[in-house]
Parts: sequence; structure tokens; C-alpha cells
Amino acid sequence: MTKSTSHAHFDFSELGERDRYKLLIGTVIPRPIALITTLGLDGRANAGPFSFFNVLTHDPAIVAIGVENHADMRFKDTARNIRETEEFTVHIADHAMVEKMEVCAIKFGPEVDELAEAGFTTVPGQMVRSPRILEAPAALECRRSMTLEISQAREIILGEVLGVFVREDLVNDRLHVDKYGMDAVGRLGGHSYCRIRDQFEIKTLTPEEWALGKRPTETESQP
Repeated sequence: MTKSTSHAHFDFSELGERDRYKLLIGTVIPRPIALITTLGLDGRANAGPFSFFNVLTHDPAIVAIGVENHADMRFKDTARNIRETEEFTVHIADHAMVEKMEVCAIKFGPEVDELAEAGFTTVPGQMVRSPRILEAPAALECRRSMTLEISQAREIILGEVLGVFVREDLVNDRLHVDKYGMDAVGRLGGHSYCRIRDQFEIKTLTPEEWALGKRPTETESQP
């Protein structure tokens, strides 16, 4: 099938918030998902998934989380807890835990323990106080670096990664992580998700290789 080379253009200054959202989540795909746990000052645990998430730099190791707070300007439990304790833990969700992760997305009141409702197994954090979910293939323990207030209801939280847990069967002594074994899920538009089992490799050429006539070539990646 021949792909169209025509493109529709959308001026964001002429679109409402909901339409901008639909275009962004439909085009910036797949997005990694951060299942974040925090601990309130009262010792109550909270968990919630966020797909406006990524790692920004490795030195220092910084992750970014986009949080949309409540319409009445109240902080979400995650945002409030991070402001008060400066700590949080990011879990990478695999396919096996995605249904439990979705339970944590339900808009429960602050008195509800999402982790218990979902049936996750947790242990206390090692470098932070927020709990760690044992079912997750990897977990990044973070300290808040700064919060960027984008608008009254939206903020971006930057966190420094203090340490990472990786399931032992997924990492070797050279610190290479098994990307197939991780079986991480990504977020698409609407209610759609994807898995990362379908992979390929393509090597970036050097200027010298390009000058010799070599071209980037896709090869199938094998588990």
C-alpha cells in the first residue's frame, strides 16, 4: 500500500486543551509508563501510573514526570507526596503486571491503598522511603530535583535517580539489560498499549562509513 505524502496541519493556538491532548498522545508513541509509588507524611502509601514520562540524562541521572493535578487546583496524591517527602520510586511495568497497574489508575480517594487493591507485593525502599513493587522488572528510586509549574494544574517533576533495582535474571555482569525479558509495555492513544517484543536493530554510521557509500541497514533483533 502506498503511503500518502500529504499532511494535515493543526495550529495548537486554535485548538482546545482536549484536542491538543488527543493529537499528542496519538503521535508521540509509544510512551514509557512510570508506575510511581510515594509515601505521604502520614505514612500512607500511594501508587499511580504516568505515561508523560521519560529519562532525560544519565549524568546526573534525571527522569521527568508530567503530572496533571485536579481541576480545582488540588494536588494529586503523587504530586503532593513528592513535594512533602522529596522522594518517589518509578517502576517499569511489564505485560504481566499491566492489569494490576490499571487498578492503580482508578481515581480512588486518598484513604484507599491502591497497592493493596491491586494485589501488589511491596517492600520498603532502600534509598528512599517509598515502597518498591516486587512484581516490577525494574524500579528506580528517586529524589526530587525540582518541580516546574507549567500552569495552575500541570507540573513537571524532575527526579534524580539514586539507585535502580533490576530483576537478577534480566541483567548480566556487564550491566546489559535483557530488553526482551523486560517485556515492558508502552502507552499509545486512547486506552491502547503496546509491548516491545517486536524489535529491530540499526547501527548509526560514522562519517567515514557514509563517505565510503555505506547506508543504514535494518536487521532483525533476536531474543
